[in-house]
Amino acid sequence: MSCYGPLAAWYDQLTGDVPYEAFADFYEAEFARVGGEFRLLLDLCCGTGTLTAEMVRRGYELIGVDASVDMLMQAREKSAALSPAPLWLCQDAGELDLFGTVDAAYCSLDGMNYLSPAILPELFHRLRLFVRPGGLVIFDVKSPDWFRSLDGEIFVDEREDLLCLWRADLDEERQAIVYGMDLFEREGDLWRRSGEEHVEYIHEPEALREGLAREGFFDIRVRADGPQHEAGRLFVTAVRDLKY
Repeated sequence: MSCYGPLAAWYDQLTGDVPYEAFADFYEAEFARVGGEFRLLLDLCCGTGTLTAEMVRRGYELIGVDASVDMLMQAREKSAALSPAPLWLCQDAGELDLFGTVDAAYCSLDGMNYLSPAILPELFHRLRLFVRPGGLVIFDVKSPDWFRSLDGEIFVDEREDLLCLWRADLDEERQAIVYGMDLFEREGDLWRRSGEEHVEYIHEPEALREGLAREGFFDIRVRADGPQHEAGRLFVTAVRDLKY
């Protein structure tokens, strides 16, 4: 089973409590702290583009990248009235390939947790290529302790036309949380069932620091005071080195 197929159409309804404006405020505070011009941004693993749209409304130019065609279709429909319209690219994060550099790249809401430790070195290398010298990388991950606490937990989300059930299981060998998810969508008097499997990898903060430092990033910070910190969310910020 793949992820973010049938779920894409319901993603926004199921995540209505996400404080997107708080994420945007956090990013802008980091832009101000680092200094310099921040105009063109990369939204990596952009999903349905809600945060992308928020950043456009704040005056930025955006490139949205995601590996899910279904999620990008939702994003494109959502952004139809935005100006300037974001550029949407369907790419795996480890194969990131832009037309030039951006001033900053951010990845929100567990996007990095969907990438295995084997992929991160190549991604960090590509971020160094496509973030301008002195530019900024910001991403969040769930803390290892938070993920491990989910082992065996069962979650239910019920809406008028949707029932979503999923169970979280810790895969010790892969150091990952595996979510087996079932969606039941109402179709008249019947319900249509579909399934997805989501795998989120546990990333130790020190390993993230080391991976970024190997690519020349500096001023690397791991913070626990960003949006949704009470739900185990950590934020990593790093400045791209000044060498061309």
